[in-house]
Amino acid sequence: MIDAPYLLYLGSSDDEIGIKTSRGLAAFRRDDCIGEFRHDDCPLTLGLPRLSIATACGKGAKTLVLGIANAGGTLGETLIEDALAGIAAGMDIASGLHQRLRDDPRLVAAAKAAGVRLIDVRDPPARLPVGNGRRRAGNRLLTVGTDCSVGKMYATLALRDGLRDHGIAADFRATGQTGILIAGSGVPLDAVIADFISGAIEQISPARDDDGWDLIEGQGSLFHPSFAGVSTGLLHGAQPAALLMCHDPSRAHMRGLPHYRVPDLGECIDANLRVARLTSPDVVTVGIALNTVKLDEDAARRLCSETADRHGLPCTDPYRFGANPIVERMLACFAPARHAMTATG
Repeated sequence: MIDAPYLLYLGSSDDEIGIKTSRGLAAFRRDDCIGEFRHDDCPLTLGLPRLSIATACGKGAKTLVLGIANAGGTLGETLIEDALAGIAAGMDIASGLHQRLRDDPRLVAAAKAAGVRLIDVRDPPARLPVGNGRRRAGNRLLTVGTDCSVGKMYATLALRDGLRDHGIAADFRATGQTGILIAGSGVPLDAVIADFISGAIEQISPARDDDGWDLIEGQGSLFHPSFAGVSTGLLHGAQPAALLMCHDPSRAHMRGLPHYRVPDLGECIDANLRVARLTSPDVVTVGIALNTVKLDEDAARRLCSETADRHGLPCTDPYRFGANPIVERMLACFAPARHAMTATG
C-alpha cells in the first residue's frame, strides 16, 4: 500500500495525456492529494496547490507519486534528481513507469540511507497462471476503446459509482498503473508476459456468486498496431457479459500513429464483440462512453444524443454527465437469473 497524503509530480510535462496518472489520482483520490509539484516550464495543473518538496513534507506528504508517462516509460535525469530530493525530505517514491526505481543505484542508495520506500507500481504479481477460458459465474463488464487513452479507466470508475448509487455491488478491477494507484490493487497488464495476460485477468476477476459486477479496466485498442495484443488478451480473460465502448471524438488519428486512422465506432464495436465471443459467446455491448473534455456542454450533450441514435445504444460521457443511461441498459439486459451459470459450465 502507498501511504497518503500524496504529492503529485508533473515535473516539466507539457502533455495533457502524459500526466494521466497524476490527473487520475487528483480526480478519484483527491482527499489523499496534498498538492502538485511542477517546474516553472510546466504549463499544466491539476488544480491542486503548487508545492515545493520541502513545503509538501512540512504539510505531511508521505509519498511523491511520479505520475507522468513518457515514450518508453523511462526515468529521465531531471526526474531522478527530483526523486532524490523527495527521498532526502523523507518521502516514499512511487512510480508507474516501465523503468523501475529499484534499477537506479542512486535512488536505491538514497532510499536505504533515508529509510524510505521505492514503490514500483508496474510490477506484475509472481506466478501468474495461463488463461484457461473456463466459464465462470458472475457479472463482468470490460471497457474497450477505439484507441489508447480515451477514458476507459474514467468510464469504468464512473460506472462503478453509478451502479453503487442504484444499490448494486460493483468492484473496479485495475489493469494499469493509474488504476492500481487509485484502487490499491490490480495487475499492470502491459508488464505481463503475453502468455499470461488472459490468466492474469481471470485471476483478478474470479467467479462471484452475487448479483454484483466486476468492472474491468480496459487497455489499448484492437485497432492500435502497438497494443492490440494486450486488448485481445483482456477480452479473452475478462470473459465479459458486457462491453462498454469508449471513444474520444476529438482524435484525428491513433495515439502516436498519425499514419493510422481512428476506426469507425460501429466497426470497433463489431470487432470487439467478435473477439470476446471466444470465451463469452453471449456478450453484448451496453453502451458508448464518449470523452468530451474538449467540447462545451451543449456540443457534448448533442454529440452523445446523435451517437446514441446512430448506434442504437445509450451514450454519455459517464465522468462528466454520469453513467445512468448505461446502468439502466445493464439493468434491462441482465436479470439475476441470466448469470445463474455454474463455474464449470
